[in-house]
Amino acid sequence: MRVDIGIFAHNEAGGIAAMVSRLLAQDVLADPAFSARVLVLANGCSDDTVARVVGVEVVDLPEGGKSRTWNRFVHDLARPDADVLVFADADIAFCDTGALRRLVQALGARWVINSQPVKDIVAHPEGLSAMDKIIAAAGGGLDDWQTAICGQLYAMPAAVARRFHMPIGLPVEDGFLRAMVLTDALTGPEDFSRIGGAEGVWHIYASERSISALIRHQVRIVIGSAVNFAGFCALAALPAPARHAELARAAQDAGWLGAALRTGLPRWPFGYVPWHFLTKRLARAAANPRDLLRPKRLVVTVLGFGFDLIVFCRAQWAMWRGTGVGHW
Repeated sequence: MRVDIGIFAHNEAGGIAAMVSRLLAQDVLADPAFSARVLVLANGCSDDTVARVVGVEVVDLPEGGKSRTWNRFVHDLARPDADVLVFADADIAFCDTGALRRLVQALGARWVINSQPVKDIVAHPEGLSAMDKIIAAAGGGLDDWQTAICGQLYAMPAAVARRFHMPIGLPVEDGFLRAMVLTDALTGPEDFSRIGGAEGVWHIYASERSISALIRHQVRIVIGSAVNFAGFCALAALPAPARHAELARAAQDAGWLGAALRTGLPRWPFGYVPWHFLTKRLARAAANPRDLLRPKRLVVTVLGFGFDLIVFCRAQWAMWRGTGVGHW
């Protein structure tokens, strides 16, 4: 099986050498059942990330942006005869040396297989501050890693990945990709069997460590989701047979996403950010009313809604000011 592993690196000089070391320890590289290739995708770097990559292939892409880099990896840089593509961020740690092999082996007939994301403060709870403990306890309650796409580490059959293109400038590209995979670029109903999680495969990522940082991060996620919504509306306005071709055009036109935003948002009655991003925690609580009988869960839900309200209002304000499109 031919496996191409793309490592997305933007200004990762401080940690890229350690990431390469972790990659070289992965047993998929030595397993004779695989022909594995690692490609560090240094995109838009203003530091010396490229110079610090030793032992694996690196590509210096002058233009940044994760969705743009995704397109380059899938359609230009991966081997034409690759069977599976693995997508990984440069700032994560793998659970063990067999993680990538087991991730690929778990793919089966699915279109996407995820690794489970674990915060560093959950994986290593020693010596945490009170704020760290609150963040660790409150996180991870709204999203199911087995049905979402975690952009930090996932795999796709190469033939499936090449069905899709990403609009340039998406702030949250994994959410956009999820919608495209579930509906085959909005050409059919959602098929949730296409996405799954690899049991026993997980990776560690750095958690935000303060409320202000957490709010900034979540505002970016909500803005990205609202931008995705505008992109979906632009695609849905076209006949279904034209939508794959339109995605390919969006991958070549840096102005496509901005035009979609100007056309699709704001929209009555919610403005720039759909109500879902404010009410999803309450909807989850309503679906499990017995949880609210537990004082701890009730407090978490109330405080969580307050947090969501702050994020919702800040995201609305930021998009009204015109700061919706960009790249990480």
